[in-house]
Amino acid sequence: MPEFSEPLTWLCILIGYVVGATPFGLIVGKMRGIDIREHGSGNIGATNVLRTLGKPVGISVLVLDILKGMIPVLIAMAISESTIVHIVTAIATILGHNYTFWLKFKGGKGIATTAGAMILLIPVPALFSILSWIIVFKITRYVSLGSIAAALALPIVGTIQALVTGNWDWAILLFCLILCVLAIWKHRGNIDRLMKGEEARFQKKSERKAPD
Repeated sequence: MPEFSEPLTWLCILIGYVVGATPFGLIVGKMRGIDIREHGSGNIGATNVLRTLGKPVGISVLVLDILKGMIPVLIAMAISESTIVHIVTAIATILGHNYTFWLKFKGGKGIATTAGAMILLIPVPALFSILSWIIVFKITRYVSLGSIAAALALPIVGTIQALVTGNWDWAILLFCLILCVLAIWKHRGNIDRLMKGEEARFQKKSERKAPD
């Protein structure tokens, strides 16, 4: 592909990875005097931060993780008109979050960062993906199951959109599939716990039992 012979393409990829690798959950936790990896599920994502440090802090991390999915893609859009460059920048950003070099290539599960990237690149699949997350989460109270449903919705809605419009953009369809696979792979532990009935449901603060 000619795009990959352009230095600016690799600059976009590098920016995407470095921005994605910024572990906001860990940073915010440190600012509150804790290592978020030692609490709750041990994940650096917004869900564990919210459970551990409360709604305002958790929502702040969620917004930051969404923004770090959007910003590199916006930069790529400003630099290049190529959809391929936009897509590989988005994937690099998500991989940065999932496998950050700051934490020995361990990271979060990438759902919020993925949402930020896909809102800009695939708005219709993104909308249905977010709706899938909301519906499944509201019914089951499993954050992980909502995320898995959202991931599965992407290639399905992307394909339906292509059928309806007749616009078979294979780069976009492949992007939807890659996002789905990345999310499912990062949730493989959750899938195992769901199958065993060991996955924890999300509880509102008012629903949590007081310690004995």
